[in-house]
Amino acid sequence: MIEMMNKYCNSLTEYSRYKTREVYVGDVSLGGNNPIRIQSMTITDTMDTKATVEQTIRMVDAGCEYVRITAPSINEAKNLENIKNDLRKRGYTVPLIADIHFTPNAAEVAARIVEKVRVNPGNYADKKKFESIDYSDESYGIELMRIREKFTPLIKICMEYGTAMRIGANHGSLSDRIMSRYGDTPLGMVESALEFVRICEELSYHEIVLSMKSSNPQVMVQAYRLLIQKMEEEGMNYPLHLGVTEAGGGEDGRIKSAVGIGTLLEDGIGDTIRVSLTEDPEFEVPVAISLASRYKNRGDHDSIKPLDEIPIDPFIYKRRTSVAVSGIGGSNLPTVVADFSLRNASSHKELKDIGYNYDEITDKWNMEDAAADIIYLGKNTFTFNPPSGLKIIHDYNSWLELNDKRDSFPLLTKEQYLSKTEFSSNLNFLLIDLNSLTEDLIKKLKSDDKIVLVVETNNTHGMAEQRRLFFELIHKDIVNPVIVKREYENISSDQFRIYSSTDLGALLIDGLGDGVWVGNNNFSDHNANKNNYVKSFVNTQESAQKIINRTLFGILQAARVRISKTEYIACPSCGRTLFDLQETTEMIRKRTEHLKSLKIAIMGCIVNGPGEMADADYGYVGSGVDKITLYKEKEIVKRNVPASKAVDELIELIKSDGNWIERNKI
Repeated sequence: MIEMMNKYCNSLTEYSRYKTREVYVGDVSLGGNNPIRIQSMTITDTMDTKATVEQTIRMVDAGCEYVRITAPSINEAKNLENIKNDLRKRGYTVPLIADIHFTPNAAEVAARIVEKVRVNPGNYADKKKFESIDYSDESYGIELMRIREKFTPLIKICMEYGTAMRIGANHGSLSDRIMSRYGDTPLGMVESALEFVRICEELSYHEIVLSMKSSNPQVMVQAYRLLIQKMEEEGMNYPLHLGVTEAGGGEDGRIKSAVGIGTLLEDGIGDTIRVSLTEDPEFEVPVAISLASRYKNRGDHDSIKPLDEIPIDPFIYKRRTSVAVSGIGGSNLPTVVADFSLRNASSHKELKDIGYNYDEITDKWNMEDAAADIIYLGKNTFTFNPPSGLKIIHDYNSWLELNDKRDSFPLLTKEQYLSKTEFSSNLNFLLIDLNSLTEDLIKKLKSDDKIVLVVETNNTHGMAEQRRLFFELIHKDIVNPVIVKREYENISSDQFRIYSSTDLGALLIDGLGDGVWVGNNNFSDHNANKNNYVKSFVNTQESAQKIINRTLFGILQAARVRISKTEYIACPSCGRTLFDLQETTEMIRKRTEHLKSLKIAIMGCIVNGPGEMADADYGYVGSGVDKITLYKEKEIVKRNVPASKAVDELIELIKSDGNWIERNKI
C-alpha cells in the first residue's frame, strides 16, 4: 500500500485544485486562486515582425492568455521588442514569453523585454553528446557550481525587471549529467528542473513556473506527480504548466493531449496548459479551453468515500492484476466494446463502422486493426451471421430467449446476478457502480471466475468514482477483469474526444481497466459553439459508432496500452522549424500509416529531436535549410539528406531494418 503521505494532490476522491503560489506574468497572474490559464506558441519566423504579430492576434482572439515566441539567438530576442510594441499599438496587452534553448545570452536580452522567459535546464547550460559519465558526489557538485555560474545572471535580470520564468524540463532533452545519474526517467526530469529552482531560491527569486513535458503521457503524468511530491518535501509550491510535447495533429494529437493533461486536471493539478498540435497555434487554443472548462464547477460533484491509503504506486505504471476470462483481462490487451443497443443490426454493412468489412463474393469478413472486440446488442439480434470470434453481449432476459447462445453472453444487473441461477458457463458481464459493492456481492465475486465487471458512473467526478471502485476491488482482493463504461449526453463529437480521453485515459495510465465502452451518443454538433479557430472533424457520413470506435482505439494507443496504428511524435512547429511540419507530417503519414507497430518522430529542429528519439523507432529531424537528419532511435543514421529525398530515405531505412510491410490491398 502507498501511504497518503506520498500524495501528489489534495484528494483522490474530492475534487480540489492543488494550491500553488501566485506568480505574475505581466498583468495576468497564474497559480493561487486564479483560473487555469491558456497559452500557445507562435510558429512564425520571430524576425518577421508582421507575421508574428498577426498570428499572436489570432491566438489571443481564439482565447490565448499567454503567447510564447521562440528566441533562438540574440537577434530574435532583440526583435521581441518590436513585436511587443506593435501589439501594444494595436491594443493587445497579452503577456509574451520568450522560448530559449542553448542560448543564455538570448535569454538575458529577452528577459529585459518580455514578461516571462522559458528555459530548458537540459540545454541551457549543457551540450548533449549522449555520453554516460560516472560522476562522484564531488564532481557532480562541481557541475552544479558551473550551472549556477551560468544561470545566475539571468535570475538577477529577471529580479531587476520583474520577469517571470518557466523552468521546463523535457523528457527528450535531459542533459548527459542528469541521464548519467538518474537515467531517462521521471525522476531525472524532476531533478533537472529542481537543480535550477534551488539556485533561484538561493537568490530569493520565486517568480517561477515549472513544467515536465514528454511525448509519452504516462511519463508526463508520473513526472508531474513526482514533482509535486518532491516540492512538498522541500517546502515549495510553484505553479505548474501542463502539456504533452510533440502530441502530433488532428484527432490523435487531441486525444493524446487530453489523456496526459486531463489526467492531471482531474486531480486538481495544473495552473496553465498548452495543447501542442502540429497545426497553426490558434487551433490549439479551443482544445485547451475545452479541457480546462470542465473543472469550473467540478467541486459540486456527489461525494465519494475517502481513502486512507492508495493501493497502487502513482509514480510507476503497473497494470492491475486480474484473471483472464475468455480473452478479457489477465495479460490480454484491453478490449473495445461497441454499443449497438439502439442501432439496427440488420445488414452486414452496419459493422463496417466498427472495423468489420464483409466481402459478398467470398462470403468472408475482413477485420481492420481497430476492430471492436465485443458488440453490445442489448435486446436486439443479428439477422445475419456475424464475424466469427466477435463476442456479443445481450441483456440478461434477451439472452435467456436465444436459441443459439454461441458467442453470445449475458449482461446482468446486480439483482439478477445475486438471484438468478442460469448463466453462461464461459463468460458473463455484470454491470455495477461503486455503491454496488456490498458484502454479499463481494463474497460471490471472489468465487466466480467467469464474470467480467462493467463499471459505470453517473457522478460528475466520474473518473475519481470509478478509480475509487478499482481501489476497493484491490483492497478486497477481487481480481475479475473490469471494463470501464461511460455515457455522454448533449455534447459535440469534438467535446467527446476530449472528455472520453480524459475520463478513460486517466484510469488506463494507472493500469486500471481491461476494456473500454462508451454508450450510445448522437453528438450535438449542430449545437456546438463553433468559431473560426475550432477545427472540427465532423464527417456527416460518419456514424456516432464509427467516431466512438476510432476514439476508443486512439485512447488506448495514447495511454500506451494497445497499439493499433503507427504513432507519430510530431512537434507543433515554431520559429526554429526548418521545414513545413504540417505538410511533411502528412506526407510521411500517408506513406507509413499502415506500419502499426512503429513510432516515427518528426521534428522541425534539433532542440528536442535527438532526445525524443528515445521514445521513437525512427526520427526525421530538420538539421539545416533543406536538410534532414535521419535517426534510428537515438542514433544518427544519415546526416544532411536533401529534403526532397528524405521521406524516400526514411522508408528505405525502415525497409533495411526489416520493419517494412506492404500495405494491405484488401
